[in-house]
Amino acid sequence: MNFANPTAELFIPDGRAEEEALKRTTDLGICAHQDDLEILAYPGILRCFGQENEWFGGVCVTNGAGSPRDGLYAAYTDEEMRQVRRQEQKKAAVIGEYSMMALLDYPSSAVKDPANHQLVEDLKAIVTRCRPRTVWTHNLADKHDTHVGVALRVIRALREVEERARPDRVYGVEVWRDLDWLVDSDKKTFDVAAHENLAAALLGVFDSQIAGGKRYDLATLGRRRAHATYHASHGTDDTTQLVFGMDLTPLVQDPSLDIREYVLGFVRRLADDIADRIGRFL
Repeated sequence: MNFANPTAELFIPDGRAEEEALKRTTDLGICAHQDDLEILAYPGILRCFGQENEWFGGVCVTNGAGSPRDGLYAAYTDEEMRQVRRQEQKKAAVIGEYSMMALLDYPSSAVKDPANHQLVEDLKAIVTRCRPRTVWTHNLADKHDTHVGVALRVIRALREVEERARPDRVYGVEVWRDLDWLVDSDKKTFDVAAHENLAAALLGVFDSQIAGGKRYDLATLGRRRAHATYHASHGTDDTTQLVFGMDLTPLVQDPSLDIREYVLGFVRRLADDIADRIGRFL
């Protein structure tokens, strides 16, 4: 594939031909940073792992040059960190048996620029070639600017591709803001209890982040376990690991929907739920 950035790369872990690797992709995860996929798109990674007819493909948008660093990596330059994080993402693609991994190599500033259409064109090209059934990306209530920027570019790209290339489902999943606040009827819940060793391996491979002082591995697995216990107040636990998502499919199926109003609808339903519960016992 020809991407906008000459330093972008399409990595195919099992060495299959590009066309085959793209066409077999049934689940496509599109994230901002290296290791975001392994957090937000894990339900798709797990569903495809070890399957013959289900394949997970990943897209990492930014280059990782501005990553925080400490310990072994404290003296690394931005360019050195960029290379380290690229290699870590490739290792995760091998461990997770991804069909393909696109590393688009954008700076975060480009992702957050609404006038920059290059990223949208790259995403449209990938989606058109893959035609995935499910797309996983950041949720639109995330508190990280780059995450929200990526999610908005994903929605724009999916709205602009031919209708026959659009996925059946689009989910925005938690990274920098949990989605346990969604009312239960709005939550998309994904049971990810199987192969907990795979989850640990995928998160643990990003040593530059863990050694840099952010225990994403422990925090992510802990959050999934907490969700499983706190999801339902009446009844025993049905699983040990849950991930929560926000359904973004309507925004793709109906491009006339206002994105901001759609997301604020989730917030309003939470406010109504809180007000109703308090009102019943006053």
